[in-house]
This record gives sequence, C-alpha cells and structure tokens, in this order.
Amino acid sequence: MNRIIVITSGKGGVGKTTTSANLGMALAKLGRQVALVDADFGLRNLDLLLGLENRIVYTAVEVLSKDCRLEQALVKDKRQPNLVLLPAAQNRNKEAVTPDQMKLLVNALATKYKYVIIDSPAGIEMGFKNAIAPAKEALIVTTPEISAVRDADRVVGLLEAQGVKQIHLIINRIRPAMVQANDMMSVQDVQELLAIPLLGVIPDDERVIISTNRGEPLVLSENPSLAAMAFENIARRLEGETVEFLDLDSANTNIFSRLKKLLRTKIV
Repeated sequence: MNRIIVITSGKGGVGKTTTSANLGMALAKLGRQVALVDADFGLRNLDLLLGLENRIVYTAVEVLSKDCRLEQALVKDKRQPNLVLLPAAQNRNKEAVTPDQMKLLVNALATKYKYVIIDSPAGIEMGFKNAIAPAKEALIVTTPEISAVRDADRVVGLLEAQGVKQIHLIINRIRPAMVQANDMMSVQDVQELLAIPLLGVIPDDERVIISTNRGEPLVLSENPSLAAMAFENIARRLEGETVEFLDLDSANTNIFSRLKKLLRTKIV
C-alpha cells in the first residue's frame, strides 16, 4: 500500500527539510520508490539539501497549469535512482496552489511511488494547509524547546481535525549532556507533553550544516554519524521493523571517556 506522509511542525527551523531529505534518501536506499514533494512555494530549499537545484526545469506550478507533464517536472536524484523530487516554484507565493490541486498532484504520484513525502513549510497558513491536505500520515518534527513543542502540539490538533490519525513524533537536535544537566527538555518530557508515539530521536550534529552546504544528505556518508544512523533507523521503523533506539547517553559518555584518555596520554 502506498503511503503519503507529511513532515511538519508548525515552527520554522526545527529540521523539517533536513528530515525530509534524509528520510527520503534512507527509504530509497532500502529499495523503496520515493517521491519527495516540496510544498514550500516561494521559499523552496529541499532541492538545495539534495544537491538538485541545477536540475530543475519545471515545477509543480507548471504541472498544474498544464505547461508540462508531471513526469517532466520530477527531478531524478543523481546518486539514488529510487528517489525523485517534485520542486516547488520559487517565484510564486503559497496561494499559487490550492489544497485540492495538491491532492491531485500527490495522488498521481502515489500511483507510482511507494512513499510520497511532503515537506511542509513553517507556520499554519495556506502552505501548511496545502501540505496536509493529501496526507494520510504525519511526522511531527520538534526540537526540545518549549516554543517548538507548543507549536507542535497545536499542529497535532490541526492534523487530527483534518482527519490525519496516524501521527508520530521525531525529536531533533537533542543534546544528552544538556539534558543530564537539566538545561534541555528530555525525550520523556517532550513525549509527555505531545502524547503521540515516538518514531525517532536525532542527536544534534554539526555535520548537518556541512551536508546541507554540500547538497549531500547525511545518510549517504561512508562513515555515518549518529544522526545519520538515527535517520536510517526511522526509515526502517516506517517499514515496520522493530529497531532499538540509539543510546545517545552512552555515546555521549564514550566521547568524553575517549577525550579524557587522550588528554591523560598527552600529559604523561
């Protein structure tokens, strides 16, 4: 059965587009046919994170205006043949597309692709309404900050009102050392506030910035970081696998242990 999933949050800057790019790539690596849809008309970024910005000829708006066929607007990934991108128009505002038109586009993609992943824009205005209109499932991305969690809670209510019942949580940019020092909300804190099932926890990783600038999703790295492993585990959970959550606390402890040993060796 084909799956239509919107990745959303309400708040900007929590990592929706990074999650969309890495999750789409991770699912494609598992052999699934994946179509990524950039629903952020006017401010598209998904093409940059995938390194496909120079390959765009047509966008979703040209498809809707019948200036091209849907297949012509799809940008095939240069590294992963199972992945395509339907880009948003950068020179149009969010009112350029209606929820009904978005449904037409996404439902057409769902006949050919196992996963259609919609990258929702920030906010809860027209762009958000377009993104959630065709969705059957939702992944809520939040960082462990009270403002982000509050916005995520509002979005959960809006999704449920729209009839999207299958909603899961992804907590991004967690810092175990800050959690242990009581300077950051814990995974449990966020779960209790939002009361939706947890799908994944992604540690804060400066390599996200490097991968964004290079247009290379983290999951393509030959030496995957903990964040890349977390994205791959989320993809496997979506596929129905039972995958243990990464023990970020022990990983953090191991890093400090190695640093201490290194410092001791240098002193000696």
